[in-house]
Amino acid sequence: MNYAAQLIDLMVQVMLPLSLLVAAGALWTRFFPDTDVEQMRSSLNRLVMYLFYPCILFAVAATTPVDRNLLSVPLLVGIGSLVSGAVLYLMLYRLPLWPRLTDQTRAALMLGGMFGNTFNIGAPVLVFFFGAEAIRYAVFNDMLMTMPVVWTLGVWIATRLGSHDRNAAQPSVIGVMLTMPPIWAFLLGFACQQLGLTYDPLVNATRFIGQATIPVILFVLGMTIPWRNLVPRGEILAATGIKLLLTPLVVWLVAPLIYTPTGEAQYAAVVEATTPAMMTALLLADRFKLDSAAAALLIGWSTILFWVTLPLIMAFGWVGAS
Repeated sequence: MNYAAQLIDLMVQVMLPLSLLVAAGALWTRFFPDTDVEQMRSSLNRLVMYLFYPCILFAVAATTPVDRNLLSVPLLVGIGSLVSGAVLYLMLYRLPLWPRLTDQTRAALMLGGMFGNTFNIGAPVLVFFFGAEAIRYAVFNDMLMTMPVVWTLGVWIATRLGSHDRNAAQPSVIGVMLTMPPIWAFLLGFACQQLGLTYDPLVNATRFIGQATIPVILFVLGMTIPWRNLVPRGEILAATGIKLLLTPLVVWLVAPLIYTPTGEAQYAAVVEATTPAMMTALLLADRFKLDSAAAALLIGWSTILFWVTLPLIMAFGWVGAS
């Protein structure tokens, strides 16, 4: 398939439905002005965290054999995230580019610029390029890279680079991880697969329930983006560029150095690296008293510009038609 045809298909099959879901969330309060947005967001996020997302993780983990190629995705995306984090640290903390920024703002931008929305936006794009089974790449990347690194290095960035209060109580990272239903659902599914205990009717049921994850989260994303305050600020656009362009470039350059020849899994890692800033950056900003407004702006700008950078990356031949 040539580039133009594939781009049109991408716009119709992926960008259109994702954009409609985000737009629905953005317009919800216009049609229902009595909506308690914070309460609705909190309830929908809880529904995803405790029901929908664990179900899809269990279904995928229970039916996916683990091999070297599959594990290359979290490894490569992790390398890209760490390199981008190092560049963001230099830009935000060491270079005199934006001297008036607070540490709370710098830390929020680091978190958003390092970690992408690799499941909720990455999964539909992966399925478009590589078929329905490609969702496994997003699942294993989330469980083996994003979640562990966010709740270790990410928490360190929030509490150490975002605050100078060394006397403040620090959260137990292990304790936080152990309270997350997605972790247990993934481990249970992985154990079933390894022990040969996969029960197809249960897998089908959980996969069906888990299909609500992406639509609900994208709806919430539309409610989260501060549409009326999307002012283009230099530090926000710089962090956005790091996330949308530098991270996939690093993955694309590193992949053939480790894996020869490169195949579907390595290209899937590039796709995962293209995704915009994760919504968890805003949750971390709220939890650790960082600059929530900056985090929301970064999520908004990176999500909007993703629809431009992904076709550009396709044109470069990093993913899709070359």
